[in-house]
Amino acid sequence: MNEVSVSENLKMIEESARDFAEQYIRPHVMEWDESQHFPIDLMHKLGEHGFLGVIVPEEYGGAGLGYQEYISVIVEISKVCSSIGLSVAAHNSLCTNHIYTFGTEEQRQKYLPKLATGEWIGAWGLTEPNTGSDAGRMQCVAVRDGDHYVLNGTKSWITHGKSGNVAVVIARTGELLDSHGMTAFVVERGTEGFNAGKKENKLGMRASETAEMIFDNCRIPVGNRLGEEGEGFIQSMKILDGGRISIAALSLGIAKGSYEASVKYSQERQQFGQPISKFQAISFKLADMATKIQAAELLTRKAAYLKNNGKKVTKIGAMAKYYASEACVEIATDAIQIHGGYGYTKDFPVEKFFRDSKLCTIGEGTSEIQKLVISREVMKEFS
Repeated sequence: MNEVSVSENLKMIEESARDFAEQYIRPHVMEWDESQHFPIDLMHKLGEHGFLGVIVPEEYGGAGLGYQEYISVIVEISKVCSSIGLSVAAHNSLCTNHIYTFGTEEQRQKYLPKLATGEWIGAWGLTEPNTGSDAGRMQCVAVRDGDHYVLNGTKSWITHGKSGNVAVVIARTGELLDSHGMTAFVVERGTEGFNAGKKENKLGMRASETAEMIFDNCRIPVGNRLGEEGEGFIQSMKILDGGRISIAALSLGIAKGSYEASVKYSQERQQFGQPISKFQAISFKLADMATKIQAAELLTRKAAYLKNNGKKVTKIGAMAKYYASEACVEIATDAIQIHGGYGYTKDFPVEKFFRDSKLCTIGEGTSEIQKLVISREVMKEFS
């Protein structure tokens, strides 16, 4: 495929995602946010339009596209509602991608068509109440018992932890702090001993469900194990490499939404007889926002290029996630300032972008963890 056709294809995907967001999401954004309503029906519709299996091959019911198209989908949806952008990202890059990347052919055939088409919603469980960045100390344990594993423990901060039909769960099968002491499993909702716990009452991303998953003597067939025993943590780190591209795209969507709203407002708002965009104090803020968005997008697109071409993405993915998420918080903050008092109300979209933006510096590895990853990769290059 030549460069022109790739560009045209990307433009078509962007327009499709933009049209979907305008038609099915924008009318309900604040209603869902205020009530913390997770729109399951919308998720099914997203699946029908191909947005929940973007990087899944067509043979498994997916759209068969690459990471550039995937970024465009997340950006366009997040420009309208970053909560929905987050749910689309988590479903695609974590649960679905983990099964696609590390599942057997039988597991792929069983789960991917339902996930890629939105018939099922996916969740992914690594984090626990006392183990966020320190995943090696997880307390959720899976013990082999014949042709089953018995799973006990709690996973927290899980996107779709209550409503997900299927979850990829990483549990300890070996010793604490052993990177080969964890294993990944596919667990279906309805399995005895698998229950939803507390749903979090969040600052932002309120329409994206975040909840606990509780396992109480939950028996999982050996056939639901992803890969070999002890490979779960290594698999998770590889999945998070791609997941960071998702959060960079989510950040980019919030940043663009904040910026576009600010440009529009600054041209309409009059003070001292002229639009506030004419004042250097405002125009310089817009210049900074535009520059940060360009830099964030270039990093994110480079990470996607590496991912599409099977190259190592650890360093650039972490850089994209780190820079885009921090820039998105700065841009959302400036957007509030440009809007003044109006920006502090729920009548304008920047209030929600401001609340939603902060999660991007925390989810799928904090900014501090990204700097740790980047610095380690940089040191490897000079050793």
